[in-house]
Amino acid sequence: MDHAAVLALFDRDMREGAQPDGPGARVERTGRVVRQVATEHGWNGVVWSGLDAASADEAIAQQIAYYTGLGREFEWKLYGHDLPVDLGQRLRAAGFTAEPEETLMIAEVADLTLDVRPPEGVRFLPVTDRAGVDLVADVHEKAFGTDSSRLRHQLLARLRDDPDTVVAVVALAGDVPVSAARMELVPGTRFAGLWGGGTVEGWRGRGIYRALVAHRARAAMERGYRYLQVDALPTSRPILERLGFEPLTITQPHVYQP
Repeated sequence: MDHAAVLALFDRDMREGAQPDGPGARVERTGRVVRQVATEHGWNGVVWSGLDAASADEAIAQQIAYYTGLGREFEWKLYGHDLPVDLGQRLRAAGFTAEPEETLMIAEVADLTLDVRPPEGVRFLPVTDRAGVDLVADVHEKAFGTDSSRLRHQLLARLRDDPDTVVAVVALAGDVPVSAARMELVPGTRFAGLWGGGTVEGWRGRGIYRALVAHRARAAMERGYRYLQVDALPTSRPILERLGFEPLTITQPHVYQP
């Protein structure tokens, strides 16, 4: 994989050319900033910026004023190659809180190891309705220890209003949900994104996460997508590398609360 070329394509299609990530959201382009504006249940934030040292502070102040006027918490999704090189420091100086770093990993679907199945006794259930969404949200809360109300609202709205742009699946051990994940599809691009892969404690280390990645990769291939993208935590990066994903850069959310 040509890392520089694929990263440039990712920036162009998924960031500068970003599309709304669900019903009720819109993408706005103002100056050298691309941002998403959504309801309080959706994701609000800056997805791309093309700034320099002379323009960065003013652009940051403008985004703070804009989202504060809406009464919205928002995220500036910073990537390791974004300019100026001290953009993260400028965001933190302006009042943003930096969250843990993740690794942007990308793979060509055709190069992945896809013959991976769930362990014995575990089956995958496609998520298509509210009951399935509830299972995904419950797993998310147990696996990550965070509130899942936003995920519940967004996934249900997407399945209802735009079902061709999301694939969600829950792993069941008998009738007990033990893992879940989703894939977001961006029409008109070559990228599909893997999100939310989490397994509850007691079921980790058995190959469920790996099988969920392969399951979604097969779905992406069937739909004609060339690349899969993941913002990988340190715990999932080794698994993804063994499957064929390659690290391209670092991404670090910076969150501003009005």
